[in-house]
Amino acid sequence: MTVLNGEDEVVELCRDLIRIDSTNAGDNAGPGERAAAEYVAEKLAEVGLEPRILESDDRRANVVARIAGEDSSRDALLLHGHLDVVPFNADDWTHHPLSGEIADDCVWGRGAVDMKDMDAMILAVVRQRLSQGRRPPRDVVLAFTADEEAGGTYGAQWLSEKHPDLFEGCTEAIGEVGGFSVSIDEARRLYLIETAEKGIAWMRLTAHGRAGHGSMLNSENAVTELAEAVGRIGRYEWPVRLTQTVKTFLNEVSANLNLEFDPDDAEATVAKLGPLARMIGATLRNTANPTMLAGGYKANVIPQTATAHVDGRFLPGHEEEFFATIDELLGPNVTREFVYHDIAIETGFDGPLVRAMADALVAEDPGALAVPYTLSGGTDLKAFSRLGMRGFGFAPLRLPADLDFSGMFHGVDERVPVDSLRFGVRVLDRFLDAC
Repeated sequence: MTVLNGEDEVVELCRDLIRIDSTNAGDNAGPGERAAAEYVAEKLAEVGLEPRILESDDRRANVVARIAGEDSSRDALLLHGHLDVVPFNADDWTHHPLSGEIADDCVWGRGAVDMKDMDAMILAVVRQRLSQGRRPPRDVVLAFTADEEAGGTYGAQWLSEKHPDLFEGCTEAIGEVGGFSVSIDEARRLYLIETAEKGIAWMRLTAHGRAGHGSMLNSENAVTELAEAVGRIGRYEWPVRLTQTVKTFLNEVSANLNLEFDPDDAEATVAKLGPLARMIGATLRNTANPTMLAGGYKANVIPQTATAHVDGRFLPGHEEEFFATIDELLGPNVTREFVYHDIAIETGFDGPLVRAMADALVAEDPGALAVPYTLSGGTDLKAFSRLGMRGFGFAPLRLPADLDFSGMFHGVDERVPVDSLRFGVRVLDRFLDAC
């Protein structure tokens, strides 16, 4: 077998994946992930693995493979990444989002940060290690999933429910949205490791009233009832609730930025974090943002019903408080139902796996300091946690200080620096040696 170099391969792997259209609009009508899954499976098979492609529906494909470790009696580790990406409007982009263009020392395209970069890094490091005959200390399961961008119904959730045997022995997992750097100064960088995720409550609100002519008096107007409920929810100021992960993050950041952290005024500390404030600010409290409204079919007809959608996110340990508050804000004449609902998760920032992540980062960047943080969104970790896995977001990237990385998730001109991809391969390789 030809000996491969992951740093040499990772950029082209990332470009190839970006060029495969795996757009997921949440309607199960897009191109699906089959082509991307076949590409991944081929790359894994080339180095001696036996990947399985599992379709949950037409074109909705997942890839799973297992690498035998030096000691298969130990608990196994899961490395996972999703193959789907969110939609885009190509006219808004500097370089076409399916081009995989290299410009300004970056790979451009939809999925460059979410998360075909990590898919490419996993492929690159696995291909390198297996071509060199280097097995990990314990079994490692690889999962490349469908449908993460729409909740994982055809991906991680389906795999965990229908094929739990593929993850036998897995007690820990690493995935996306963590391990990226935030510069403190020229010599020091924080690397944010995701240890918690907010829960998800996408809700449809419905108000029922009395239909009638728009020119007449109507005290049971569904549109009015709905609008008032939506206004109450949208304007509600949720109280700050500092979870353990958020406290640890703010203490670490404050100490390293020479900031005074007052637990009674956490927002003041977050406000000083620059672009990172958008991501971290949403982890101080539950949130509920109205996103869609619908009602009526003619200007002079009062409809019998009106509907709205709300994107709700609740902190670990605060789901009950979240729904109690929502129900109070809705009032007696508006009902709610779930469009999508999933759990919040949180784990501690301790143990051998955490040390392996931190040590691998420092070995490649002496100015690295690993810190835990809470993700305001959600990932496939939720599904895998139901199989008893302790999960982390760890897709290591050393980033330029002026790159607004968090702002590119689902954004325009998504791109990842070439050097960051190569850095990620080196870190993951060290991490797998120590895992």
